[in-house]
Amino acid sequence: MDGWIEPVRRINSRGGHAPHLSLRFDSHLFSIDTSRSPKACVQPDAYLITHAHSDHYGKSAMLSPRAIASVETARALEIRYNHKYQGRTFRVGESIMVDEVEIKTHPTGHTIGSAAYSWETETGGRVLVTGDVKDYQAFPRTDYLVSEANYGDPYDPSCIFQDDLAGFSEALESGASFGAYAFGKAQRAVALMRAMGYRDEIGMDEKSLILTRELMQSAAGPLTEVNGGGSNVVSPWNLYQVHGKNKYFLTGRRDTSYPTIQLSDHLDFRGLMKMMEHVSPKEVLVYHPEGERASLLAHYLQECGLETMSLDMIEKFVR
Repeated sequence: MDGWIEPVRRINSRGGHAPHLSLRFDSHLFSIDTSRSPKACVQPDAYLITHAHSDHYGKSAMLSPRAIASVETARALEIRYNHKYQGRTFRVGESIMVDEVEIKTHPTGHTIGSAAYSWETETGGRVLVTGDVKDYQAFPRTDYLVSEANYGDPYDPSCIFQDDLAGFSEALESGASFGAYAFGKAQRAVALMRAMGYRDEIGMDEKSLILTRELMQSAAGPLTEVNGGGSNVVSPWNLYQVHGKNKYFLTGRRDTSYPTIQLSDHLDFRGLMKMMEHVSPKEVLVYHPEGERASLLAHYLQECGLETMSLDMIEKFVR
């Protein structure tokens, strides 16, 4: 299947690489989680935005009518960046057409509205772009996989973990408050609290409150301002505002002054390997995050006999 799909990167005005990549196939060019191209540059057929975290560059791409994102991702981008989303939207699980290409969308479990994209080329080659992933069960089999590698270092023990749901439950029962990033982790914390039977008001800082009310709606239950309820979910840097000493940072990190509870919105290394087995690709491109971790995962998959590359190995460029 050599040459049926070609990953390319854009050279920016400073001579460096624009974020992430684009895929060229048939007569099409799809940009993947990258910033908007200046008018003088080659324009893609579509900007595929997997979710609204800043390191996936929806803040830039959302201003293009060629942007494609889920309804929830588009709304999250509007709330986070105070700009109107200019592109097209879909409900996760629906298909959307770009010219004659039918793009299917699949839930990833990473954030509310996060989506993977899949399509077929004119010759029947199957492509899957994951974005960040917590749950791969809805993914189809594919020939060409574009995958994240946030915990893809097989040699780093911190890349193998399990979420500490028991610890989270115990902390909740003790009346603890939690530090969680405003988009993604905060909504997951609220959903877990409700699933564990917590019915009281949850205090949240401004951005977390707006995003949670908008994205979760009635499923969020009663929410209020910081310290207005029995427990709080606030951005980590606002934990100091929370009354009491029983506070936890929901993260896999260890460089924090607060005690932590392991709660990740990503697959660990073992999960990534199970995802690879589930989708059974013939070729893999590791695209996020750029740098050593992606390179290490690419090398590991190569050693396993799977044709794999990372962003630093892309040799084609556009301007």
